[in-house]
Amino acid sequence: MAAWLARFEALDAVGFSNPDGKSAFVLTCDHASNHVPPQYGMLGLTADDLLRHIAWDPGALAVARLVAAKLDATLVEARISRLVIDCNRSLDAPDLIAEISESTPIPGNVGLSQSEREARIRHTWKPYHDAVEALIKARLSEGRDTRLISIHSFSPIYKGVARPWQVGVVHDEDTRLAAPLIEALKANGELRVGVNEPYSPADRVYFTLERHARSHGLPCAMIEIRNDEIADAAGEEKWAAILAEAITSAHRSMEMKLELR
Repeated sequence: MAAWLARFEALDAVGFSNPDGKSAFVLTCDHASNHVPPQYGMLGLTADDLLRHIAWDPGALAVARLVAAKLDATLVEARISRLVIDCNRSLDAPDLIAEISESTPIPGNVGLSQSEREARIRHTWKPYHDAVEALIKARLSEGRDTRLISIHSFSPIYKGVARPWQVGVVHDEDTRLAAPLIEALKANGELRVGVNEPYSPADRVYFTLERHARSHGLPCAMIEIRNDEIADAAGEEKWAAILAEAITSAHRSMEMKLELR
């Protein structure tokens, strides 16, 4: 077992798929689970509430695991609901522990003491980010080419506004990976591809990649899939194939540019 992995295997807040993956790509799934640990009492919500997008990114984990398998990439998974604490937010973000998600009040997040907030950070947020950082540092210490992709899903309608894109690629000014990835997805010819849609880094959704990729100068991008596209196993497999092909194409394009330098 890799030394970096042994530190995290017993923790319930973080998990891994294909930890020994040989690909240049590392995948993250920040909103992989709708699990709320028993000590939080379902945060005052119903079981149906926890099936909604407010609690997680439906379909994202299944797609991410399939993509990881197809690419032989390592995937790091956040295994506790973003309603407990959002692992894709900085510690000073106003929605790190949301009291309202979309239009739904979250009773169990109202009036938390500083010690309660710190307990959630220690239990969930910190182990997840420590795990991603440990993986990245282990790879870089071995001289391994490393590129990060974060896989998410988004709802077809948000606050009454329809979102027409089937898939979106979110990026900042570093487009080394995002540009060829967007090109590959658009080359499909049948997809409506959003560029910094339905979110952009200005919406504070780029934190994990800023923290772990940009801080090391690594190419990165976020992929958002509309969740009605991945509502069943057939859709998950379809999109895993689309993404694996697009990522492989983007990788080839990046390698060709490096060879031409």
